[in-house]
Amino acid sequence: MRQVHLIPRELLDALRIGGYDVSPGDIGENITTSGLDLESLPLDTELRIGATTVIRLTGLRTPCVLIDRFQAGLKNRLLNGMPGPPFRAGVMAVVSVGGVIAPKDPIKAILSQAPHLRLPPL
Repeated sequence: MRQVHLIPRELLDALRIGGYDVSPGDIGENITTSGLDLESLPLDTELRIGATTVIRLTGLRTPCVLIDRFQAGLKNRLLNGMPGPPFRAGVMAVVSVGGVIAPKDPIKAILSQAPHLRLPPL
């Protein structure tokens, strides 16, 4: 359920504005996206990345104490200092079709079949 961790670039930008010095990869994510509202996508959404890679969203990443080891107070900021879901720390996914991905590869979201279920905390 937790093979790949994705974080939207917009979340990192908001954290930096809030005084946290975070850059892509700093808090354990494997992929940083841009222009996708990851936390709002439904369960089992497929993300097609680059030419061949497909991953399936399995849940919201629950912020853990390890985030505070990176920077004090960051976990609390992710739990209740951001608009949207009860916490914002990106999403988790599993690999459906492996492949090589590279920076700036396009990402296409393919929604799961209705009814759309919210991503559960993982």
